[in-house]
Amino acid sequence: MGRIGKTIEELNRYRQQWLGVIQSDLQDDVRGDLAEPPADRAPTRADLTEITDFGPNPGHLRMLAYVPEQFVENPPLVVVLHGCRQTAEGYDQGTGWSELAEQHGFIVCLPEQRGGNNPQHCFNWFNERNTTRGSGEAGSIASMVQHLVETHGVDQDRIFVTGLSAGGAMAATMLAAYPDVFAAGAVIAGLPYRAATSIGGALDAMSNGDRRTGLESGASVRGASDHEGPWPRLSVWHGTADETVAHDNAAALVGQWRDLNGLGPTPSREERASGHTRRVWEDASGAELIEEYELDDFGHGAPLEAAELGQPGPFLMEAGISSTLHIADFFGLTPVKPVGVFERVLRAAGV
Repeated sequence: MGRIGKTIEELNRYRQQWLGVIQSDLQDDVRGDLAEPPADRAPTRADLTEITDFGPNPGHLRMLAYVPEQFVENPPLVVVLHGCRQTAEGYDQGTGWSELAEQHGFIVCLPEQRGGNNPQHCFNWFNERNTTRGSGEAGSIASMVQHLVETHGVDQDRIFVTGLSAGGAMAATMLAAYPDVFAAGAVIAGLPYRAATSIGGALDAMSNGDRRTGLESGASVRGASDHEGPWPRLSVWHGTADETVAHDNAAALVGQWRDLNGLGPTPSREERASGHTRRVWEDASGAELIEEYELDDFGHGAPLEAAELGQPGPFLMEAGISSTLHIADFFGLTPVKPVGVFERVLRAAGV
């Protein structure tokens, strides 16, 4: 009875948050791929551009982009996916991705969920139609990427994706469904690919974590496309005090990608980075394939260091470490000193 009571309590805790999602999912099943719902016309910052004719849009998403006035030849591209109850512009302003793009000459693609698809503005990461290659929201995001490749000559070997919460789960979806497109990705407070394929499954995975084995969840990625590797590199960020998406999902996501890469459970190294734990799994050559940031006593949101980059807001929280800066470094976009080097030097010196 204790287990049942705990489950009921957890489901009640998430009921209100996901009520709109449930209604949306039912509407989505009825609507299918019919006429696109009206756009949510939030004000657009002058430096962000809305693109309406980017190609097939089976998921009925809105596309915003930031293209610096002067970008490098064959620029890299970062796809940035907001969380529930957020807008693309608000998430960009909070995390500072377009500000960083201006400094380093890469392009940012900012897909945005529409209220007609999901009243809470969550990407529908738990709906199979929206997480299948060439279909739904995943298909729309892929179209946006292709449009920017063709329009701005994006370097197809330097395309990346990152996201928070539902956007993080959708980032994991893009890595799984389009591993031939993305070189690397970063998932913040998200879930593994196909951790759920229904509302009930989503609630359970959010509350208790993805309980599949790495072999089982890895198989779902292998079945998402014809790709046979190599697989995109992965950065995982999750707070130990997250009460919205269980921290256990971080280990499950790492396990999913360890299975793909044939890596064991023990990291190649573990270090402290700005007061938080960072684990790294490397290949035989020493290249970092997976990194995991375990954020001590941190809740549900994107970690910021506002003195460096970004602005705190809903689900955009001060952590003394900038996820944006370190993810950009992991992607190879910025000349930031690798995380943990200073700490390792001090330890080696006995300080």
